[in-house]
Amino acid sequence: MNFIKAILFGIIEGITEWMPISSTAHMKILNVFFPLEVSSEFYDVFEVVIQLGAILALLLIFWNKIWPFGHSDNPLGKGALSDIKKDKFFLWIKIVLACLPAIIFELFLDDKLSLVNEDNEMRVIGISLLAVGFVFLFVEMIVKNKKFTVTNTKKITILQAIVIGLAQLIAAIFPGVSRSGATIIAALLVGISRSTATEFTFELAIPVMFGASLMKILKYGMAFSAAEIMIMLFGCISAFMVSLFMIRFVLNYVKRNTFTIFGIYRILMGIIVLIYLR
Repeated sequence: MNFIKAILFGIIEGITEWMPISSTAHMKILNVFFPLEVSSEFYDVFEVVIQLGAILALLLIFWNKIWPFGHSDNPLGKGALSDIKKDKFFLWIKIVLACLPAIIFELFLDDKLSLVNEDNEMRVIGISLLAVGFVFLFVEMIVKNKKFTVTNTKKITILQAIVIGLAQLIAAIFPGVSRSGATIIAALLVGISRSTATEFTFELAIPVMFGASLMKILKYGMAFSAAEIMIMLFGCISAFMVSLFMIRFVLNYVKRNTFTIFGIYRILMGIIVLIYLR
């Protein structure tokens, strides 16, 4: 049954990771109804490492957008620098700068600023789902008739990237906020279009989620049993397969639609969690 449940977790991860509705919240909720019969320490690792399948799907789809090496009509310079694509090079500078706040938090502040425990976790998730849902509706009202000044990731400034990166800290502190939700809201408020905000958020996920998975594995100590490895593998494969569809779906959706539907969904889920799971 654990293997079947792992596939289900992977499906939910693949669906929710790419929408601003908090994959962490949905994984926690799923574990209430269909708990994996594993140790709490391993589940903490599984919940993060399963994201690797989703990230591999993102890498496959975004490879040409992010790979900085190869022949280019606009190289970074001459000689060895001629094989570095200038636009991709500066994109990675912005990604790294945006990731720095989350990296510093994870390394030095995570344990000290932890506000969540087993007793209040679902309550915090419910409140976070609800609150960010209302924020989405409010922000969409603000930007409804706004003409966005940034319509592709090349135009994102260093300052905008840092502001988006700082928004990730809210998601790091409060489960249920959603990393993508926080960064998309910040991006919209600083003048970045919905599709560009979503694309940049996806690009930020690559180092953040790879780093988080690596840290969890190292913290656990690599002491996985054969059954635990298979559980993670089943989850990662299903997350990968579903993500291949969901990434394209979300990118196409936000080109023509607002984030209002996600805000409404979050509010409804928050109410359900606060009523039935708190």
